[in-house]
Order: sequence, then C-alpha cells, then structure tokens
Amino acid sequence: MMSIEGFVVKLGDGISTDDIIAGKYLYITEPEELAKHLFENRPDIRRRILESKKPIILVAGRGFGYGSSREHAPIALKAYGIKAIIAEGFHRIFYRNSVNNGLLVIESPGITRMVNDGDLVRIDLENSVIETPRGSIKIREIPQYVIDLIKTGGLKERLRQMARQKKAA
Repeated sequence: MMSIEGFVVKLGDGISTDDIIAGKYLYITEPEELAKHLFENRPDIRRRILESKKPIILVAGRGFGYGSSREHAPIALKAYGIKAIIAEGFHRIFYRNSVNNGLLVIESPGITRMVNDGDLVRIDLENSVIETPRGSIKIREIPQYVIDLIKTGGLKERLRQMARQKKAA
C-alpha cells in the first residue's frame, strides 16, 4: 500500500512557476541548490514553508503551476522535500512535469475547505482517499503506472533504470 502523510502548508489560487522558482535561477542544474531558492518571489509563502513541520504537503486552490513550462519548479519542490501537492486545479504542463520528475500531484476540488495550515493529512493512494482532520475526500483513482513513476522517482529515473537493465541483459 502506498500512502503519504504530511503537514499542510495551504496556498491560494494562481501560484505560478515563477512564484515557485524565480527565472533568475534557471541556470542552476542541481536540485538541492534550486531548492534553496524556493518561493523567493513569494516571501509570505517561503516563510511558512521554512517554519512548517516536516514532511510537507502543499494544498492549493485553482491554477497551480501556471506560467512557463520550466521543469525547475517541480524539481525544486521535490528537492526541498515536499511530499505532494494537492490542488483544486493544476496547469497541465506543470502537472506533467511533476509526474515526470517524481513529484506526486493530486487534483481534488474542494480540498481547500477541508484543511488548514499545520493539519496532518494522509493520502491513501490504494483506496484513492485523502484523510483530513475534517473528514475524508475521495479522489480520482491515480493509474498504477503513475504511482510506479512516483515510487521510481519519475520518468527520467525510470528510463535510466530501463537503460541499465537493457545494458545488463
């Protein structure tokens, strides 16, 4: 069974990729170095993340990840240790980049009404449920191949594993 627990840092609507990682850091290729600059354009969010208990699950409103198609945003979030992002809605490119890089993203309309900052939530992927202090929310089933990609560390890591297996055979 795959489940993830974390403490909520609750965000609003319309969080852009530039909010997550500023464009001036796009030259950085090391994930851990990118993570040091997370939300610098949004000191209100940055402070709350830095002060939060860990592990962290971000919960956001609509339009999470709009803007450029840069992969730096999900890479920085994952490298910082963000366990998952649950949002009312994602921009598709951010969603896909997150899956490709092994960051769990879950769309869940109504989630922002069910949690507050600091709440401990549990994501039960096997049963497609998010458990919150105010009740459980049924989510759309996440396909097994997506869960496997998240477990593996993303599409890139999965392709590396496949290449190593092919080379060893």
